Amino acid sequence: MITNIFRIPYYVIRPLYERTSFHKSVIEDLQDDQLKGAYSHCRRITKKHAKTFYMATRFLPNEKQRGIFAIYGLCRYLDDLVDEAEDLIHDQKITVDQVDEKLEMFKQRLIDVYEGRIVDDPILTAFSDTLKKYQISMDLPFLLMDGVKTDLVKSRFKDFEEVYDYSYKVASVVGLMTSEVFGYVDDKALDYAVDLGIAMQLTNILRDIGEDLRRGRIYIPQNELEEYGIKEDDLFSYSLDKKFKSLMEFQIKRAREYYAKADKGIALLSSDSRLPVYLARHNYGRILDKIEQNDYNVFDHRAFLNYTEKLSILPKAFIDLNTAG
Repeated sequence: MITNIFRIPYYVIRPLYERTSFHKSVIEDLQDDQLKGAYSHCRRITKKHAKTFYMATRFLPNEKQRGIFAIYGLCRYLDDLVDEAEDLIHDQKITVDQVDEKLEMFKQRLIDVYEGRIVDDPILTAFSDTLKKYQISMDLPFLLMDGVKTDLVKSRFKDFEEVYDYSYKVASVVGLMTSEVFGYVDDKALDYAVDLGIAMQLTNILRDIGEDLRRGRIYIPQNELEEYGIKEDDLFSYSLDKKFKSLMEFQIKRAREYYAKADKGIALLSSDSRLPVYLARHNYGRILDKIEQNDYNVFDHRAFLNYTEKLSILPKAFIDLNTAG
């Protein structure tokens, strides 16, 4: 009976769920109308751009949900700022120096938030409120800013060390910020959060190879392309040959190794955060399965899980977490 529920299409479930007090209370619990608007704005951003992540957050207590939405809203704002700037730079409507100025202005506004000054911006308003409850180091969003800025000045990575550094800044840093909201019983959980961030970013890189090629970017390390006898022209011609598939097998194996390391950290999280992190980790990891099922065609076929597939893992999640606990 329970497993049959998870086969119901999401377009049937969602409108019913969003009418429930369980869903509405995440925002309605707040007394301040400005905060309600700020967190609602961040929740809409998360829902639109991070569907796997958004689904997982629904199993968090309301306060923690709001904290995650604020962090994601901040991350998405920076990501969008750089993506938009990249297009403007390409069209010669803005320079990299001008983008630097925009980032520096935002950095100063972020400093204002950390120092308790009022900032008229819904994302920063929500983030400011989150900082009153959770200790998120200012160094972390600054590192994220350095990471997203990389896409403006770098489109090739010579080795995995460079890819790792980039992935740490744009993904592991997010994991470290959200870990403060999730809560943990041992500082070792932070090391595993770093591993999970690396795993997820490696998954993004593999899933988005085709999209990145269309933007002139290659995140696969140059020395590994050479090792497998693959030239850039092969990638840009969407050559789905034996060499490319062998390369993808290696890349997927490495990503899974980081997921496996990260798994040790779930038990170190606060008990009310383990299920959401489990769901996010396993549903993201299943994107690698989809790539394999698509015969490694990442050029014009984007691997993804639909909402019903994401929900289908719930019974296994309950069993695994109860067994581990």
